[in-house]
Amino acid sequence: MDKKLEKFLQQKFQLYCQEEFITTDPIQIPHLFHQKQDIEIAGLLTSTIAWGKRKSIIKNAHQIMEIMDFSPYDFIIHGRLKDFEKATNFVHRTFNYLDLTYFFKALKKLYFGAESLEDYFLIKAEEPNTFHAIERFREKFLFEPDFRTQKHISSPAKNSAAKRLNMFLRWMVRDNPVDFGLWKKIPKEKLIIPLDVHSGRVARSLNLLQRKANDWKSAEFLTNELKKYDAKDPVKFDFALFGIGAFE
Repeated sequence: MDKKLEKFLQQKFQLYCQEEFITTDPIQIPHLFHQKQDIEIAGLLTSTIAWGKRKSIIKNAHQIMEIMDFSPYDFIIHGRLKDFEKATNFVHRTFNYLDLTYFFKALKKLYFGAESLEDYFLIKAEEPNTFHAIERFREKFLFEPDFRTQKHISSPAKNSAAKRLNMFLRWMVRDNPVDFGLWKKIPKEKLIIPLDVHSGRVARSLNLLQRKANDWKSAEFLTNELKKYDAKDPVKFDFALFGIGAFE
C-alpha cells in the first residue's frame, strides 16, 4: 500500500465531503426533501439524468420536481396517467418525456410492492458487490423491457459501469454530510465506485487504474484498489477522485 497516496486520498476526501459540496452538485435536489420516499424518488430521477453539464442537470432535475409539485412520493402514489403526462415538454439530452412518464409508472408499480426502493437493491450475502442487485432492479423496473427507456437503466451484465445507479446507491447508503445514509440493509463495503470521465482520468493519473475503458470491469477493479485504503468504505474516495477531476 502506498502511504503517500493513502494520505493524499484521505485529504481530498475530507476536503470535498463537506456540506458546501451539496450546493454545486446534483445531490442538492434530493436534499430538498425530508421524507425517505421523497428522497429516494428525487435521488433516482436526478441521478438518472446526471450526465452532461452540472448546471443543466440541476436545472432539469429541478424541473422534474416542479412537475411532481415538489411532492414526489404523493405524486407517484396518487398520480393518474393524466398527471404523469404533465411531463410532455420535458427533455434532458436523450432522456425525454416518454422516459420520464415511464419512470413515473415504474415507480408507482415498485412502491405498491414495497415501502422503500431499498428492497429492490438488496445484496445477497454471497455477492461481492452491486452487480446482481442492479440487474434484479432492472428486471423489476423495466416492466416493458423493449421500451426505449431501458437504455437509461444501465446493465453491469452488458459491462456498463452503471455510474448513475452506483452514484444513487452511494447517495442512499453512505452516511456523511453529503450522502443520506437512508438505507441500512446494504453494506457500504459492497458499493461500487460511480466511475465516470472525471474519476477515471484521475484514477489513471494516480496509477489506481490502467484499463482505458470506463466500464464495469474498470469500476470493479478501481473499487478493489480503493479497498486497500479503506476496506469498509472504499466508495468514499469518489469524493476525492471526482473532486480533483471536476474542480482541480
